[in-house]
Amino acid sequence: MFMMVLSTQVAPAQIDIHSHMIPHSYMEAIKAHGMEMDEGFPIPSWREEEHLRFMDEAGIRTSVLTMPAPQPYFGDGAESAAICRKFNEEAAALKARYPGRFLFCAALPLPDVQKALEEAEYALEVLGADGVKLASNSYGQYLGDEALEPLMAYLNSRKAVIITHPHKPSAVNGKLMEAVPLASYEYLAETTRAIFNMVAHDVLVRYPELKVVVPHCGSFLPNALPRFKGLLPVMVAQGYMKPVDVDANIARLYFDLAGAATDETIESLLTVTEPSHILYGSDYPYVAAPALMGAKKSLEARLSSHGLDPVSILSGNVARLLGADPSTEMPTIIHKTPSR
Repeated sequence: MFMMVLSTQVAPAQIDIHSHMIPHSYMEAIKAHGMEMDEGFPIPSWREEEHLRFMDEAGIRTSVLTMPAPQPYFGDGAESAAICRKFNEEAAALKARYPGRFLFCAALPLPDVQKALEEAEYALEVLGADGVKLASNSYGQYLGDEALEPLMAYLNSRKAVIITHPHKPSAVNGKLMEAVPLASYEYLAETTRAIFNMVAHDVLVRYPELKVVVPHCGSFLPNALPRFKGLLPVMVAQGYMKPVDVDANIARLYFDLAGAATDETIESLLTVTEPSHILYGSDYPYVAAPALMGAKKSLEARLSSHGLDPVSILSGNVARLLGADPSTEMPTIIHKTPSR
């Protein structure tokens, strides 16, 4: 048995923009439809006490929770809406139970746009959700799809934070997926695909109040963007695409550092965004807590080596995005001693 000893000193309030809540109700719904391995790997276990323990040991004051993949839609919009409602109400209760420790971005029952719009209104206006989470695609309905226009218009009116997250593509080679896990490659491609579809439809310029967070160090966006920009005028000249201001769309995006934030990925990310749009994310519980704590410590040193301010990226930038109080601090755990 151990007890945590807190120093009298305080550290800047760090906020994790990318973590997941996986309650029993969600897992039961996924298991009922045999979808536990739909994304190619097991959904990890999650308990609020373990999440809080990780946060305390890592020096994280607040975690922003979202529903993981897969999207709980099985052909019945009403069933999906009920699953999302249960998730959002549980997340709101958790937020209330631990003030300042948890925020949440609501799950929406897409691809049913009308029910998703109803749930967004309920979550944001009644439950006090801090934004919404949108999958890269919901069974083939990609971000940027014109069917999502009513939802985007509403979210824009609410100046909503949108946390995006990759899900399994609508078509994937099963044998390839067995050999090459989706998370290692296709998730990065999937995120890039969805963001480019939003850019191609000028979503981020047409709805300038949206605050869209791109996960996993920008995925393949920094590498693919020059090619996209080079092809656009050719496609426009031939009538295959409409002209859009790519840079104006990209400039509105935010990027989290969940995943492998190497020197190369940080340098690459800085080619498409500015430091104030870079946010800390852990991806808990998809990565074990000890590994996350080691990665977080090395990330702080790496950010400094690139001339970036770790305090801004681990606290201030996220706080400003969410409208939180960046001055609030939390005690720092300095060691553990055996309890008697």
